[in-house]
Amino acid sequence: MLIEEYREAYNVPAIINRCGLITGAWQMGKVDQGVCGLWVAAHYFQKSLNYIGFRGSGKQVRDLLHVEDLLRLVNYQLEHFPEFDGEVFNVGGGLSNSLSLVETTALCQKITGKSIPIHPVLEERAGDIPIFITDYSRVMEKTGWRPVIGPEAALQDIYNWIAANEVVLSSIL
Repeated sequence: MLIEEYREAYNVPAIINRCGLITGAWQMGKVDQGVCGLWVAAHYFQKSLNYIGFRGSGKQVRDLLHVEDLLRLVNYQLEHFPEFDGEVFNVGGGLSNSLSLVETTALCQKITGKSIPIHPVLEERAGDIPIFITDYSRVMEKTGWRPVIGPEAALQDIYNWIAANEVVLSSIL
């Protein structure tokens, strides 16, 4: 909103991408940010997790946007900046790249070969929502962009990064 206001008030050139859940290697995951990184790391290092809220079911759904897909879009937008100046886009993985925490757990188990304890926490967090799936149809219509890295490949990318950097990451995760 701030960028939109500055653009309008001071004629600042800008393209705004409102992104959902961005994921990929190099993201230090925690409960409220970078949940895919957290989920893979917890499985890799065999730490416990919680399904928070929504009766502790793990059925919250989010769409995943791999950072490489986002960068492809940003590069395209920069190469065609005058065409998109002033635009505001919703950018995300969409329905085909959406997962519940239960589905994320199953993929993490498949990728890592490990199961970990996951505890239900019944209380919901303020502002949490059960489902968020980005409608990226407008940016797709205007640019031809769509995400190409699916959830399993995104989680595998995180796993590969953790495995390649295990010594460093084990002390901080």
